[in-house]
Amino acid sequence: MRINHNITALNTYGKLNSANNAQAKSMEKLSSGLRINSAADDAAGLAISEKMRGQIRGLDQAGKNAQDSISMIQTAEGALGETTNILQRMRELAVQAGNDSNTESDRGEIQKEMNQLTSEVNRIGNTTEFNSQKLLNGTGGTVKAGTTTPAAEAKVTGTAVTLPQDFSATNLEFTVDIGSTSKTVTLNKNYDGTTNDMDTLASDLGTALGSDVTVANNNGKLEITAANTTDSIKINAATTGNLSDIGLSAGTTAPTAAATTGAKSEFTSQIGANANQTMTLEFSDMRAAALGIVGTDDNFTKDKTVNDGANGTANENALDVSTAAKAGNAVTVLQNAIDKVSGERSKLGAYQNRLDHTINNLSTSSENLTAAESRIRDVDMAREMMEQTKNSILSQASQAMLGQANQQPQNVLQLLR
Repeated sequence: MRINHNITALNTYGKLNSANNAQAKSMEKLSSGLRINSAADDAAGLAISEKMRGQIRGLDQAGKNAQDSISMIQTAEGALGETTNILQRMRELAVQAGNDSNTESDRGEIQKEMNQLTSEVNRIGNTTEFNSQKLLNGTGGTVKAGTTTPAAEAKVTGTAVTLPQDFSATNLEFTVDIGSTSKTVTLNKNYDGTTNDMDTLASDLGTALGSDVTVANNNGKLEITAANTTDSIKINAATTGNLSDIGLSAGTTAPTAAATTGAKSEFTSQIGANANQTMTLEFSDMRAAALGIVGTDDNFTKDKTVNDGANGTANENALDVSTAAKAGNAVTVLQNAIDKVSGERSKLGAYQNRLDHTINNLSTSSENLTAAESRIRDVDMAREMMEQTKNSILSQASQAMLGQANQQPQNVLQLLR
């Protein structure tokens, strides 16, 4: 019998500590609901689950981002809905002004409403914003500059003719209107067929018409081009002689107006949990100039009657409806503007529908990843309760056995009696 070392007690004490530690771990898992509370619990599982947690939180935030983008789109589309209403009213007014039953005074009153409605289109474009960022004037987000297609020059190209030898242009007289200038051409000359007759004829026409146009021989065709890209060319019927002798015919050709595409605002929407999982939302400039309902040519008012909708200072010219012809042109311009706004609204609607599907996909992905992460990280409560109960019983049993083991050395005292 030995009293210096109670091996039985030491062994029982070790088992008691093990049972207490196991019970403590079980209680920690049960109280937190997690199987992995520290890296020591499952090092590999911790690394995998943390990666999944990053994906889950990223997917959830991406869903919120997509919803914010939908709100931005709805803000812009709602504003454009009112712009469409305004343009429809302006078109109605233009049709009304096209009727000659209206007096000059009547058309003047119609013009006043046209001016104010055009200013309101500008105001909507300049003030529509989401989270303090402009959406419809080409200044918000990342600005993509607009482009301008230059005006096409007015050009008259005659039919190809071959001047016979000793062609006589005696008494050929006609007028050409170039913009607001009228020029009279008189040809009273014999052209020698042995020379380059068309070059000579082109030179003589150019001299008669002056610097407002250029005249060239284009493979046997007379080509008359206005020097000013905004000028139209009108060849009037000959007063004497026959225009067809030199390949020309009476008629008007007008330049094509410069086409301007307004600036665009681009916004990047992060719709995924990882880098570069984005989509770009593009909002076009929807102010009056971009829609083509203000301008400077003869179809617009001579005075500046349109403001930007904010400061009240008139700085643009509205569509002119002072005559039936100008009102008819306004109808065409306004229909084009309506089509442009409708196209923009259609694009925004397509964005919104796409983002609705994006949100559904993100929600499904997050749900599935959450389930996978839970299998790794979360504790099985029923199983862990079983473990905790077992460890609790073992702890209590160890305590009882430790008490018994501590009593064994006292048996030595019986030998000393």
